[in-house]
Amino acid sequence: MQPHVRIVSTGGTIASTSSGDDAGKTPSVSGDDLVDAVPEIANHAEIDVDDVCQVSGFQVTFENAGEIVDAVERAASEGAAGVVVTHGTDTMAESAYYTDVVVDAEIPVVFTGAQRPFDQLGTDGSTNLLTAVRAAAHDRFRETGGSYLAFNDSVHAARWVVKGHTSKLETFDSPSTGPIAERTPNGVRFLREPGRYSARIPGARVDPDVRVELVTNAMGVDGRQIEGALESNSSVDAIVVAGTGLGNTTGELGAALETAIDRGVPVVLTSRCYAGTTAGLYGGPGGAKTLLEAGAIRGGDLPAWKARVRAALAVSVTDDEASNPTEQVRAAFEDVDSIA
Repeated sequence: MQPHVRIVSTGGTIASTSSGDDAGKTPSVSGDDLVDAVPEIANHAEIDVDDVCQVSGFQVTFENAGEIVDAVERAASEGAAGVVVTHGTDTMAESAYYTDVVVDAEIPVVFTGAQRPFDQLGTDGSTNLLTAVRAAAHDRFRETGGSYLAFNDSVHAARWVVKGHTSKLETFDSPSTGPIAERTPNGVRFLREPGRYSARIPGARVDPDVRVELVTNAMGVDGRQIEGALESNSSVDAIVVAGTGLGNTTGELGAALETAIDRGVPVVLTSRCYAGTTAGLYGGPGGAKTLLEAGAIRGGDLPAWKARVRAALAVSVTDDEASNPTEQVRAAFEDVDSIA
């Protein structure tokens, strides 16, 4: 008997076509139509489809990510052995990480999509979908659960995967570790042990009222974005910094971040580099050592956009008005820098 795999469809390039009025590609193809375009899927799993939303990757919200997790947990409760999520590539790694952190189900969840739209010659959506279904149905992934991203014949762990190219088919990579597995003519070849590698915050969802600022350091960046966030009517709940190098910022940005820390706003320090971890090596204004000593939280080797997801989840689970949000976020980031 074949394993039951549910396709959770959310739109993205894999489901996008042209409207014919030169308005650009938009998601229009249903999950059932995606499956029908790949008859070989039936050789590997029993499939059903749950159409959750129909949005481009750049339009995905925390609410959409929560809906995906709800759909995964619903599929598990209804007996699915695995789930494949079709998703836009722009934010796919974030949704996959969100799922890895919070989903309360021990089944594999494999995200996939396409760089070329459904109606474009040579679309990669069909082969990516087949790879994802084969991974979700594979007994080794089913034994461990976890969240993954299948693309261009490779299967990556959600914890480390990043999108690296705007349009090439080989856009996804795991710079620190490499992929978990790859699809070959002989089947799925494992390169590392599958599993859930993200430190968990089980059952969490991002509160829609939570606001986490993301600021990127670069030559000459000042502190006005942070100053504006602190002065605005809607309070900022946390700040994630994509620092240069080991997590450094300009002196002006560093001073604004220290002000935020003094006001009790959690500040998470990451790097805008794709590989490597943050470290408190440099002192002086804006240096990572200076910021960490001021109370910033080390984001380890998490990319800034995944750190933002984690910070938003951490501040969302506060259920005690007397709790310290900075210490709550700090606790959520304690284990992110370990690579098993």
